[in-house]
Amino acid sequence: MLSFWCSVIVMDQVFPSQASGPFGRRLRRERGPRVPVIVITGFLGAGKTTLLQRFLTTPEGAGTALVVNEFGEAGIDDALLRSSADETVLLGNGCLCCVSRTDLQETLRRMVIERERGEIPDFRRIVIETSGLADPSPILQTFATDRALGGVFHVEAVIAVVDAENGLDTLGWSSEARKQVILADRLIVTKTDIAAKAADALTAQLRKLNVAADIAIAVNGEIDPARLTEPASMARNLFVAEAEHSDGISSFVLNETKPIKWTTFSRAMETLITLRGSDLLRVKGFLDVEGCKGPVLVQFVQHLAPPPVELETWPDGNRASRVVFITRNMPEKQVRDLFEAVKALA
Repeated sequence: MLSFWCSVIVMDQVFPSQASGPFGRRLRRERGPRVPVIVITGFLGAGKTTLLQRFLTTPEGAGTALVVNEFGEAGIDDALLRSSADETVLLGNGCLCCVSRTDLQETLRRMVIERERGEIPDFRRIVIETSGLADPSPILQTFATDRALGGVFHVEAVIAVVDAENGLDTLGWSSEARKQVILADRLIVTKTDIAAKAADALTAQLRKLNVAADIAIAVNGEIDPARLTEPASMARNLFVAEAEHSDGISSFVLNETKPIKWTTFSRAMETLITLRGSDLLRVKGFLDVEGCKGPVLVQFVQHLAPPPVELETWPDGNRASRVVFITRNMPEKQVRDLFEAVKALA
């Protein structure tokens, strides 16, 4: 509760500079001057390391620092990737959802200090490869709660890797695999060269689990490097019905074609977080806020809310507000009714 109120104070603060909007300096793109962070998740054996190995050998992979998290006694992935990356750090035994987030925070701080001292090569992005058993939520929470890290780094995209050979079966019995897919901004299907017939059925299931994510196909372990580095797209104008998933998780999109008042949105989210914050697994979207030239990027992870950012331009020219909600046991209609009630009272 306290952390949310602190976030609201920052979110409502007005900056006096004439060159700034209500949310501070407008950023040319979502990442702004901060170092982008790409989180790559996916169940055991999905092919994350193979994709990264190939990516790091391309010109686009230059300047990439890796934080590798493994579940096991020996750091195999770390050894495979170390020769290709500009800097590789093995983050302890166990998965990020099980160990203290302090490990990740300390690792990132140390990398920044060592880069400034010239002790490690300069890097322009960080890729965090999670254990196949990891829930990506704690990673997102880390960047939402640590203001120092938030000033240096920015989570640009969460990518889930799913293999065509075993993915459909894994999604059927593994709640971890399903959550990785549901929370992702982009999905990459691998091993289509050996399981081409299963790829279509898998892609259909992925679309049911995550209606908003881009889906890309890797061929022989290779993919256009841009699919690993480009910002997560929120450009699609989605009008979807509530999509129910197993484990009580659902995803839906709220759209609004008219400009909205910031106080209406922030107060509605304040109420929602107070009542059901633990069930807001992830919220992310663009808002057309009255008085703002560009879209306002908003993100929430459970009770946590990083300060909103106003971008200079809309990515697709479509000024409609669109916010993706990934929730647990929270029907879309209840959320819509709450926003309408707050709008009416405001």
